[in-house]
Amino acid sequence: LSVVHRGTINQSIAHPRDIFQRAILSNATRIFIAHNHPSGNTEPSEADIAFTRRIIDCGEMLGIEVMDHIIIADNEYLSLREQGLM
Repeated sequence: LSVVHRGTINQSIAHPRDIFQRAILSNATRIFIAHNHPSGNTEPSEADIAFTRRIIDCGEMLGIEVMDHIIIADNEYLSLREQGLM
């Protein structure tokens, strides 16, 4: 587990280089990414989906597979992979 960025109450700006730096230094071939929604709603925003696509694209260039992007809220979670959003 590696915390890349801590956001504000309503946004987080994590850059792909920060995410993949840890993966590269660990010789990872696959990663999971996750973030929380303090609102309690696990529904992914358009920004969440666009960010996931960007991370997947960067991972493909590096040879690192993004296995899933998990959104956590209260006692629930949503898998973008399970929802067919990646």
